[in-house]
Order: sequence, then C-alpha cells, then structure tokens
Amino acid sequence: MTEDFTNPQTAETMPPPVALAAPAPASAVTQWQQPGPFAPVPSGPVGKVRSTGSCILLSIVTLGIYPLVWYYQTHEEMKRHTGEGLGGGLALVIALFFGIVLSFLTPGEVARLYERRGQQAPVSAVTGLWTLLGAIIVIGPIVWFVKTNGALNAYWRSVGARG
Repeated sequence: MTEDFTNPQTAETMPPPVALAAPAPASAVTQWQQPGPFAPVPSGPVGKVRSTGSCILLSIVTLGIYPLVWYYQTHEEMKRHTGEGLGGGLALVIALFFGIVLSFLTPGEVARLYERRGQQAPVSAVTGLWTLLGAIIVIGPIVWFVKTNGALNAYWRSVGARG
C-alpha cells in the first residue's frame, strides 16, 4: 500500500519521497579519497617532541646548522607518519637552495597532520609570513618557530609521543 502526498500549494498528488541510500561504511574508503574527517587516521610511527628552547639554543650554538637538521628530521617524521609530504631529503634540498619556501611548506604540512584527524590546525602555510615580516627585527622567525614547533609537538603528544 503506497501513500500519496498532496502538495498544499497546487493541490496535486505527489508520490512519496524516495529514501536515500545509507552512507558507505568507514571501511569503504578508497585510495583516491581526499583527507577529511572521515579519512583514515595516519598510523605510521610517531615523531619526536623537540624542546623549542633547546632547538633555538642549538641553532645559535651551531651558527645556523641545526635548523637544517630540524627540517630534515621533522619532515622525515611527518612523511613516515602519514605516508605523504616532502620527506627529509627533499626538505633538506629545499632548505639549502630555497630556504624561505620551507617557512610556508613546514607549517602547511603540520596543518595537514591535524586536518587528517579532523581537527582544527593551530598553524597554516600563512604562518610563514612571520619569517618575511619579522626578518628585519629577528622576532618574526622566532615567533614562526615557536608556533610551528609548538603545533608539531602538540600533535605528536596527541598521538602518544612522550616529552
């Protein structure tokens, strides 16, 4: 027995509404699905929490060599964790030849870590503007590093890292 519905504006009889299909289960995620709240959560190894103060001190003591190590290590950890991203080798090459680019790429990759888990990211590629706007007075790059390293540390802790 089917029930007809009447449109009150035109007094026409209409068929009943069609039921929509249920959404696909989470296990039906394909390899082409874009990251989002229902995308699989990264399951690779968890990265290392690095003290922001220690990293800044090492940057000063090593006369700017430690930031290259930091870029390599953090990008390699993010790639191992998600299976996506630059990776350490490419990040190091970019740092050596086009260093300012990593000021935008690194917080962008950190933001994608959060977005893959359906969380709001505390940094984005726009965070890189701190290095451009504040390079004259040195404060900008420090703000950039504190924000980016802090967001990365918070992410690693949220997935089980100690430190």
